[in-house]
Amino acid sequence: MVRTVELLLDETAELAVREAWRRLADAGLPSQARHRSPTNSPHLTLAACPELTAPIRWELAEAAATLPLPVHFTGVVRFERPTSVLAWALDHDSVLAGLHRRVWEAVASDSPPQTLNPFHAPGSWSPHITLGRTRRAGAFAGRRVPELLPAPPLSARLTTLRSYDTETGTLEVLAPRP
Repeated sequence: MVRTVELLLDETAELAVREAWRRLADAGLPSQARHRSPTNSPHLTLAACPELTAPIRWELAEAAATLPLPVHFTGVVRFERPTSVLAWALDHDSVLAGLHRRVWEAVASDSPPQTLNPFHAPGSWSPHITLGRTRRAGAFAGRRVPELLPAPPLSARLTTLRSYDTETGTLEVLAPRP
């Protein structure tokens, strides 16, 4: 079981991402538009852990109180990890880095280290909104993909902290404590 910790975009930015998904799908390229789960929405993954324990939840509620958070898009980025990923990168400014570190420290404080994704660790994490992904290596290489995409919004707001449970397929909004 894995529980992700993610941030959702404001409505305008979400619509821009969905338009990019549609254009990739229309061009026959891997696209998050093909992911038909009702829980699929544009998001920024901050971390993942096996379980949201009470201490983790306490810290995440504190982090959620800092939202909304303004962010800036910096352009298209590609990753070749275990999967090929095409994404819009976000500026890794000090405020976003601080929120990410806070979330990472929360999940790391009460999770076995070997269960944490090293790509999410501070210093390794690259903030991005995934547009398309596939297990085919190099799926986006050598293609004129950026010309297919609309320009990313100049800025957006990260509005909601949520968690996705990969075992049950359920979403949970992680709200600030009242």
